[in-house]
Amino acid sequence: MEFRHVPVLYEEVIEALDIKPDGIYVDGTVGGGGHSSGICSKLSQNGTLIAVDRDTDALEAAEKRLSEYGCRKRFIHANYSDTDAIADAAGDKVQGILLDLGVSSFQLDNAERGFSYMRDAPLDMRMNEDDVMTAYDVVNTYSEKELARIIREYGEEQWASRIAKFIVNTRQDAPVETTEALVDIIKAAIPAKARRTGPHPAKRTFQAIRIEVNSELDHLRKAVEKLPDLLAPGGRIAIITFHSLEDRIVKTEFQRRLNPCICPKEFPVCVCGRVADVRKITGKPITASEEELEDNPRARSAKLRVIEKI
Repeated sequence: MEFRHVPVLYEEVIEALDIKPDGIYVDGTVGGGGHSSGICSKLSQNGTLIAVDRDTDALEAAEKRLSEYGCRKRFIHANYSDTDAIADAAGDKVQGILLDLGVSSFQLDNAERGFSYMRDAPLDMRMNEDDVMTAYDVVNTYSEKELARIIREYGEEQWASRIAKFIVNTRQDAPVETTEALVDIIKAAIPAKARRTGPHPAKRTFQAIRIEVNSELDHLRKAVEKLPDLLAPGGRIAIITFHSLEDRIVKTEFQRRLNPCICPKEFPVCVCGRVADVRKITGKPITASEEELEDNPRARSAKLRVIEKI
């Protein structure tokens, strides 16, 4: 399948990274190479791109797409939270890091991967096809209580308990095997009046199951804590989030880095000696323009936050 990837906030990302021609840049979620194309176009032959993805199909597509650029390129099959692997590949401090979170356009459009609630496919949702657990396992083996919890916490779905109950009741007769079957269960669980407005009724539940299958939030917490340590002075890390759970983690960890003091609030002066090693580049997060939203509706919920190593 052709990798048709529309990079979100493309111009804003390239500007935010403030790319130096001879620098080392990490795209921790390279996908089809959309953002990386922009990075490579600004790198000289002495510049380096470290392309990271947990999806081997994405890496193959990115390697093909980026072959026209003359900069050095290293492709790593790993999670962006694997900071040791990234550091080893870089061999030095880096000038920029990008994370474009969530599911990629390729994964959504590639029906057999089971990410989309708009196309029928086996319940899979693995970003790394070498992983063992799939969406089928979550839907068919988790208890009703566990299902309700992840749908409520990761999907922020108000009908989580009903959806979990309907899933468990359905699978008593036969396993839930496909995305279409799961969508039908979700639609049955959510009252018709509630389905008339807002996003697709399955959107939040599919998001929740995908996050659980891929341990996305755990990897994000680890990455946002450790990746800034790989930056050289003046290097920047830019992160695009697509829902409030991701954005909250990024915002909180960036703020901890910006204000690392652990002294009790009642202390008149800081005595812990911890000082910030980064500065804020973006105040409010950068969001997509109306022009971009017309071309790429998937950018609607995207938020870009950027900090710079001091």
